[in-house]
Amino acid sequence: MPVKKTKTTETELVSLSSPERALKCAELAFDKKAYDIRVLDISKVSSIADFLVIISGSSDRQNQAIADSIRIGLKKYGKVNDIEGANEGKWIVMDYGDVLVHIFHDEMRRRYDLDGLWGMAPQMELPKAMREAHKESDF
Repeated sequence: MPVKKTKTTETELVSLSSPERALKCAELAFDKKAYDIRVLDISKVSSIADFLVIISGSSDRQNQAIADSIRIGLKKYGKVNDIEGANEGKWIVMDYGDVLVHIFHDEMRRRYDLDGLWGMAPQMELPKAMREAHKESDF
């Protein structure tokens, strides 16, 4: 009996590994002028996800644009499981299962200090431009 060949359709999802998904989130955020971007590998210290992406934006609108960029940019790799805080834009959490994305206003980021809370987790090496991106008033 001959084996049927199936064609790959454009609607089929391409998969990303957890590190690739985390890096893609960081890149999409950086495209919207996000700064202080950190990608933490929490797979060895927590069971909630493999990677935590922490991002800062300077306004509610910018944070919402960052979240939209990530959501739309990752759509071809699968839908986001949940998004919280998008209406307010002060602290937006995006859950991709293996990757959690936190988009903060500076004040909220300092108050909740996820960077410090997850300080024991190793950071993913990011491209130089992303590592050096800081709030414009910090220059």
